[in-house]
Amino acid sequence: RPRSHTVTTTSSSFTANLSASSSTLAYDREFLRTLPGLLMVTEIVLGLLVWTLIAGTEYFLYPAFGWVMFVAVFYWVLTVFFLIIYMTMTYTRIPQVPWTTVGLCFNGSAFILYLIAAIVDASSVTKELDSHNYNSWAASSFFAFVVTSCYAGNTYFSFVSWRSRTLQ
Repeated sequence: RPRSHTVTTTSSSFTANLSASSSTLAYDREFLRTLPGLLMVTEIVLGLLVWTLIAGTEYFLYPAFGWVMFVAVFYWVLTVFFLIIYMTMTYTRIPQVPWTTVGLCFNGSAFILYLIAAIVDASSVTKELDSHNYNSWAASSFFAFVVTSCYAGNTYFSFVSWRSRTLQ
């Protein structure tokens, strides 16, 4: 017994969908003028300094600097990602995500892990270890503590924002 198959095709206009979705993209210029926005840009710039100062040395010979590199690069990438989310106001198009809680967890974990990495970085810097890389490692240690204080500030602002949302 022969079977008949029915094939249904549909077509859509990709360009029409693309132009409709791209017209809704927003750009929040005012975010960079807020204290959390300025702290985030500072975290990106100084975090870049932390990991490039270490990456320019023979850090792979010392496991402690590997940990610092992991923390610095990991949170640098995530901070750039969150800056893009805040600048494009993507968080307004994804209301299912509790952005205040996500921001608090991100900034809190960045503060804690960067503090540990900064302490590890500072305690690992000695002239006897490798005098050739001493200045780079010492500078990265200083900037790691500055970035840690920036994440502490953003953790405070995230907590205030989260607290005001939970009280409503």
